Amino acid sequence: MRTRVCLAAFLALYSVLALAQADPALLAKLRQGGYVLFLRHTSTDFSQNDSRMTSFEDCANQRNLTDKGRDEARSLGAQIKRLGIPIGTVYASPFCRTLETARLAFGRAERTGEARGGPANTNDPIRYDPLRKLLATRPPAAKNNVIASHGNPFYAVFGPPYLAEGEMAVVEPSTFSVVGRIRLEDWQAFDQRH
Repeated sequence: MRTRVCLAAFLALYSVLALAQADPALLAKLRQGGYVLFLRHTSTDFSQNDSRMTSFEDCANQRNLTDKGRDEARSLGAQIKRLGIPIGTVYASPFCRTLETARLAFGRAERTGEARGGPANTNDPIRYDPLRKLLATRPPAAKNNVIASHGNPFYAVFGPPYLAEGEMAVVEPSTFSVVGRIRLEDWQAFDQRH
């Protein structure tokens, strides 16, 4: 019974957060800049995996974007442009799916291991410190930085729930807090007039 109550409370909280995603106040904040936009790559082919990759350049042996994921990344970039959200530096994890998402959405990407979360040793307690530093770095004046990354690093730093593919978390770098989450389907709900 206690598990059901906890699950119901969690779902209620998540529903409230989901409804807040197209909040005009959040859009106004994004237009002013000063945030870090943590973007999980768009839709991928889960029949592929990274177990045989020999390097980050070895895209043939990684889980890659689907055609749907490529369309989602282009659409995301078009929505951000339509809404007048200023973008500064775009960082991307060195995996092909994150670089491709960033390049399709924003036309550029600065490849960096910090966006992924450090060394591959998952038992290293400071593994995500470089990512935390990147998330806490203030963007240039009147701009928002972007980090194109993965679901696991976000979960490791901020906790549940996981970001869906293509979902973006809006991070306030000075307080190191998530002030909003925007799913792919939420972008259309933002009214350009606000």
